[in-house]
Amino acid sequence: MVSKTLFIAFVFGIFSMMLSAQDGSLEESEMDSVQTSLKNDGIIVKDSIVKKEYYLNPLAPSKAAFYSAVLPGLGQVYNKKYWKVPIVYGALGAGIYAYTFYNGEYQRFRTAFKRRRAGFTDDEFIDVIPLPGNDRLERLQNAKQNERDLALLVTIIIYALNIVDANVDAHLKQFNISDDLSWDMNLQPYLEANPINSNPNYGMALTITF
Repeated sequence: MVSKTLFIAFVFGIFSMMLSAQDGSLEESEMDSVQTSLKNDGIIVKDSIVKKEYYLNPLAPSKAAFYSAVLPGLGQVYNKKYWKVPIVYGALGAGIYAYTFYNGEYQRFRTAFKRRRAGFTDDEFIDVIPLPGNDRLERLQNAKQNERDLALLVTIIIYALNIVDANVDAHLKQFNISDDLSWDMNLQPYLEANPINSNPNYGMALTITF
């Protein structure tokens, strides 16, 4: 019983000190300087309480995603994250280049393979892959096709990530992370009877409201 009482007193004392520190975190002179600075910035200060207006645009994430879907990187510009635009275009450019390169290689081996099967011996690989060489040409054709398809898949993923990034960035921009968020903490001790053995139960109720 004594240990419970000491524990409750200890917890209550800790939270009381926290509340006192929160209430007295700024001295009067510091508050005056903060108010003067905020007034100069055009922020209204009344009764030593900083009042800030916070605007929420629920359509901003959808707009950012739509812009990036229409033109990759445009959503990042809308979010004013200009440094991401070169990354978006660099990644998409690399994916498109890889797709174009492997598609060209695939078409070369496919043309040679089709001509070999048709009985021609004038394809560009005749000196590298001598007759008959059909099996080798087919394997090379299939390998380049797989690499081309992989490059296309990676490019589509990069395009989708560009849209997701713009959407998430627009969501994160609307989080209010200022230091003057209003909140209230209420700490109250309670005493209730145990429904089983009727012994008293001690506790603390902490309520935080934002």
